[in-house]
Amino acid sequence: MYLGRIIGTLIGFSLLNFLGAIIGYSIGGMFDRGAIGGGRAFGGGFGGGFGAGAFQSAEQQQKIQAIFFKTVFSLMGKLAKADGRVSQEEVAQTERAMTEMGLTSDHRREAIRLFKQGSGSDLDVDTLLDDFLLVCNRLANLKQMVLVQLISIALADGELHSEEERLLRSVALRLGYPSAAFDQLIRMIRAQDRFGAGGGSYGGSQQSDLPSAYEALGVKSSDSDAVIKKAYRKLMSEFHPDKLMGQGVPEDMVKVATERSQEIQAAYDLIKRDRKA
Repeated sequence: MYLGRIIGTLIGFSLLNFLGAIIGYSIGGMFDRGAIGGGRAFGGGFGGGFGAGAFQSAEQQQKIQAIFFKTVFSLMGKLAKADGRVSQEEVAQTERAMTEMGLTSDHRREAIRLFKQGSGSDLDVDTLLDDFLLVCNRLANLKQMVLVQLISIALADGELHSEEERLLRSVALRLGYPSAAFDQLIRMIRAQDRFGAGGGSYGGSQQSDLPSAYEALGVKSSDSDAVIKKAYRKLMSEFHPDKLMGQGVPEDMVKVATERSQEIQAAYDLIKRDRKA
């Protein structure tokens, strides 16, 4: 039970004396907890971080990926049907989203099946979210990615319709996002999208884009450099592809997170340039 702590302490002491022993004891404890949990290994590698989800067996990783995939695409179908009918435009938007995600052919077929199932009248959203939270409740990044994926598809036509907002708000609340936090997330995603204009040639670069840049990071222009840098780093960590894959986002769905991180980077770069000027 304490083998990891003992080995970590000895190795740390041999390298860095007492400071190394303390660090080694702490890291060794992580391995001990992994062993206690049923022989779990580093499911996400170093990129997955040492937080929730760092110790996942291959079986647990597959389970998380499956429920994440099911939740996202079933709710996309429900979102499309929020106004009572699924329009051709909404189908086209979803197909474009699947293409942009770079889904494999097998995943694309499964996504279409789940989308159709979600747009049916018999989908129980509460049960779907109960199943998701049963597996992913401790994985905050995955809960946020569900919302980000759904909000992105809802905003694809440039407008958030009242029926879509009502559904998204209820999903957000179920995932632990109160109304104020949901509103801020909407504002941030809208602002980040401004910096993704032009298919990668990030459009937000003028002085007039500064308000959107601050909004994209969820900060105010009156905030200090340190506060803004902290917010930027937090967002970049939340959308880091390796970390998300380590927690259970399927590899062919992290492209959205990669693009989102590029938008955040562009917004931060604009703020830095303005503050240095």
